[in-house]
Amino acid sequence: MILLILLGFLLVLVSASLKKNLNPFSQYSSILKIIGFLVIAVGLLSSTFKQIDAGKVGVKSLYGQVDSDVLESGLHLINPLLDVTTFDIQTQNYTMSAVHNEGSQVGDDAIRVLSNDGLEVVIDLTVLYRISPNDAPTIFKQIGVDYTDKIVRPVTRTRIRDNAVYYDAVALYSTKRNEFQQRIFKSIEDDFKKRGLVLEQLLIRNINLPASVKLSIESKINAEQDAQKMTFVLQKEKQEAERKRVEAQGIADYQRIISTGLSDKQLQYEQIKAQKELAASPNTKIIFMNSKGNAPIILSDK
Repeated sequence: MILLILLGFLLVLVSASLKKNLNPFSQYSSILKIIGFLVIAVGLLSSTFKQIDAGKVGVKSLYGQVDSDVLESGLHLINPLLDVTTFDIQTQNYTMSAVHNEGSQVGDDAIRVLSNDGLEVVIDLTVLYRISPNDAPTIFKQIGVDYTDKIVRPVTRTRIRDNAVYYDAVALYSTKRNEFQQRIFKSIEDDFKKRGLVLEQLLIRNINLPASVKLSIESKINAEQDAQKMTFVLQKEKQEAERKRVEAQGIADYQRIISTGLSDKQLQYEQIKAQKELAASPNTKIIFMNSKGNAPIILSDK
């Protein structure tokens, strides 16, 4: 818009110069003057309208003075002398990673912290945040448009280092990971809020431990797995021993019942039944019985 206005003034000046000097182009001075005024009018008219895209707000300033009212998305009629700076109020993310070209900055941008036990832990992190629309003028006045480098990055890295010293390396990697994430979220959220930023989510993408600590953890896990396997084997052997004991007890109980439950008369009765079956056999002809009730002598005709 300003360029159009300057171009219009330039055309007017050129037309005035041509009118003063008698040359072949003097006849075009009036046309250039009209075109110049038209260009100025278009520039002024276009500068009085400002389009704010969806998901953004506009901050108005005039000669260094920042207006506290923001322009919402849409078409606005404004003072052509105003300077409007747009701010993105949608969710933004800032990633700090050790993997090349994965983070917001090129190269290794992971956060290196010292744990409670003096070990260096490398943390990959993603910050999801947005600008509070009503605080956009304050951000523009106090911080500027590069709030990511001035607030988001340094505050996040500092708060993570400040809170990591309360945990040892293994706890950060395993049991205390969620607690650590909640703790740094609260700390960063408070700092962001003071500066007009809203922290939506904090994602710990990865925690890398020193190689010696990783080896120790792996050895511990393997030992725990071996112990669990041995516990299973012992439990299985114990169950098998119990099964055998129950089986032996059952046999012993059966023998005891047989030995104590059968009387002499019952045995004699069973013996007579067997003798009757033998006597009825076609192969048996002669049976000798003695008087003492002992077992008979059975002779076959063969």
